[in-house]
Amino acid sequence: CWEVRKHNSSEWCHFIRSNPDCRLEGGFLDYLDGVFCVFPPQLLPLAVTLYALWLLYLFIILGVTAEKFFCPNLSAISTNLKLSHNVAAFSLTFPLHGVTFLAFGNGAPDVFSAVVAFSDPRTAGLAIGAIFGAGVFVTTVVAGGIALVKPFTAASRPFLRDVIFYMVAVFLTFMVLYLGRIRLGEALGYLGLYVFYVLTVVLCTWIHRRQRGDGLAPPGAWEPEMPTDVEEPEPSSSSSGDYGEEYRPLLPSRESSLRILATALSPLDYRKWRRKPWYWRLFKVFKVPVELVLLLTVPVVDPDKDDLNWKRPLNCLHILTSPLLCVLTLKSGAYGLYQIQGMFPVWGLVALVASALALIIFITTSNEEPPKYHCVFAFLGFLASAMWINAAAMELVNILRTLGIIFQLSNTVLGLTLLAWGNSVGDTFSDLTMARQGYPRMAFSACFGGIIFNILVGVGLGCLLQMSSSQPLVKLEPDSPLVWVLAGALGLSLVFSFVTVPAQCFQLGKAYGVCLIAYYLVFLCVALLTEFRVIHFSTP
Repeated sequence: CWEVRKHNSSEWCHFIRSNPDCRLEGGFLDYLDGVFCVFPPQLLPLAVTLYALWLLYLFIILGVTAEKFFCPNLSAISTNLKLSHNVAAFSLTFPLHGVTFLAFGNGAPDVFSAVVAFSDPRTAGLAIGAIFGAGVFVTTVVAGGIALVKPFTAASRPFLRDVIFYMVAVFLTFMVLYLGRIRLGEALGYLGLYVFYVLTVVLCTWIHRRQRGDGLAPPGAWEPEMPTDVEEPEPSSSSSGDYGEEYRPLLPSRESSLRILATALSPLDYRKWRRKPWYWRLFKVFKVPVELVLLLTVPVVDPDKDDLNWKRPLNCLHILTSPLLCVLTLKSGAYGLYQIQGMFPVWGLVALVASALALIIFITTSNEEPPKYHCVFAFLGFLASAMWINAAAMELVNILRTLGIIFQLSNTVLGLTLLAWGNSVGDTFSDLTMARQGYPRMAFSACFGGIIFNILVGVGLGCLLQMSSSQPLVKLEPDSPLVWVLAGALGLSLVFSFVTVPAQCFQLGKAYGVCLIAYYLVFLCVALLTEFRVIHFSTP
């Protein structure tokens, strides 16, 4: 399909529609047909600009869905499964929560993007580029930024453990790329290695707790510090229905269902809006449509609230909207639009059953007290938010492939730049904010611990889902020599940190941060020069 720009502009549309390689797998919009058939050739820059803006908005959709809907429901599920930690007892289940549910919540956009990209051999380079590119970015720019913002003493044993596991994962991926395929056993090996990593984290924590008598001693140089509950909470939460004590009425009053619904669907906290600067308000304006649609389709259970965020009219509406969302986004709506015996669509049947169930729940519950089965809404919200993330990731991969065809760029370079940067921007801000607030060791540990989940589960699950009984392997043929530059750069950055951090007695300062950021800039220059064939490498 890359040959399209070599033809005369009058032949672009016919070439796109007649070439099977130009068909985008999945997704709701045909971006190639739009840019080469809908827009005339002289308006190609306008089409690219619109696609770039839509790409940025897709990253906003991914970030908002993961932060405000996917992660809270994961937290509620872990609480219901008794996996939440108790700060007073500091139970052993906290590390299990951190390396499973928390890692899944934080890495959801990366993993879903990888799974979608692996679904088509033509876009597998996007997944490899994004996973390796995000790895290089997080372990150099983000880790270096933390050291620049607040010099600190790194947690020695967790750091060494995470770096060793990550180097093993990178080496396995390098071997898979060298062989050009991944078999069923190797895909299961990725997932098995992550399970082994989780067990190692839990075992190390258990051994340390036994050694110190299960006490709450101050964290040593080897252990990342944990924020406690004594910090001052924000005066107001993001929900417009939450008020501080001074705003609560002296006598409880019963609100009508219509008022509860209107309040629950408002994505704006007007008191917070007045306090925030203009750029926050501008960004919020762009997020409001996304948040409104998500509030309509994704229930959120909050164990920290007295009512568990039970909003009877809205939650009953979710009984209808969430299943409809799932059937209409699964396989880009192919299952939802299927006609039962050629007469009745599947989405219609789902709507009828869900409406009856929603009516029953509305009649048998009250506005004031959540039902005993309210925890089920956390699983429904988890599924609905996962479908939103998957749908946005599919559009993201398709539009990146379209931009690659327009600009004659390989999927790998798009993955290591746009996709990696977009998926890592949230982690960057959260880790740097955590460091500024006085928790640099925790932020530094997150740089290496979180991306282990992304590479092992992203590659393992992404390839496993594409295998079938007739073809128990996935071909992973690098689409450019840039893949080897990526693998080498990531491995070298890990070796650099593995050697220099212990050499500094785990005392990380600004010099370490400057070296990491300079390393990333050099890597980016080499990668781009390789992509544009200024630098030539002999490939295996």
